[in-house]
Amino acid sequence: MAGNTSAPGVTVTSRVLALLGAFDEHHRALTLTDLARRAGVPVPTAHRLVAELVAGGALARRPSGEYVVGRRLWDVGLLAPVEIGLRRVAEPFLHDIHAATRATVHLAVRDGSEVLYLERMRGRASVPVVSQIGSTLPMHCTGVGKVLLAHAPDEVQRQVLQSLQRVTRYTVTQPGLLQQQLEGVRRDGVATTSEEMTLGACSVAVPVMRDDEVVAAIGVVVRSLKRDRAGLVAALQVAAQGIGRSLG
Repeated sequence: MAGNTSAPGVTVTSRVLALLGAFDEHHRALTLTDLARRAGVPVPTAHRLVAELVAGGALARRPSGEYVVGRRLWDVGLLAPVEIGLRRVAEPFLHDIHAATRATVHLAVRDGSEVLYLERMRGRASVPVVSQIGSTLPMHCTGVGKVLLAHAPDEVQRQVLQSLQRVTRYTVTQPGLLQQQLEGVRRDGVATTSEEMTLGACSVAVPVMRDDEVVAAIGVVVRSLKRDRAGLVAALQVAAQGIGRSLG
């Protein structure tokens, strides 16, 4: 029995990772019982391991008794190569977009079949935004996600197209229509959404390229694209080219 646990093949490390993996953008605070259930770990074992994680700063316990991700995990996450390189290079360009548009600005990469947000600079306008730094969202209903999906491997595109979920009444869930949109993204270098992820929010995004390879996407979230779509696209493209040159 690996790791001196009660189930064959189950190690202490795998259980710790399962406990940490129980948190996501929809489950940011969990009770011990919920943690154990979502991780598939017995409550007594969860109690012992969670206490060690709290002592080490990986988790924190609120006065209510719920557990949240601790600061130490965030500090460690910032050491990931994708964070150190891409995020640091992109930051001044994202600041320029934010200053020029006053919109919410995103930097994202593909994480399997989802889009992972590396940076978010929130705009001043009261546009609803559900993204968080370090969170993942579906690719088919976000601007940066559509950019990354359009340039993803064929198997990833097939996986996403076979499991399109409706988030709002405007979410594109027809595979044929989404394929047409992805072809447009590859042709024009621009992706847009209109209330597909969140009601009252639209987005436009462009790819960041290094040596002819799409390595990331940057985008903005605004209330409407009817008035200044061309200006937003131009600002994003200038920034994307600058990031790409800096990475190269």
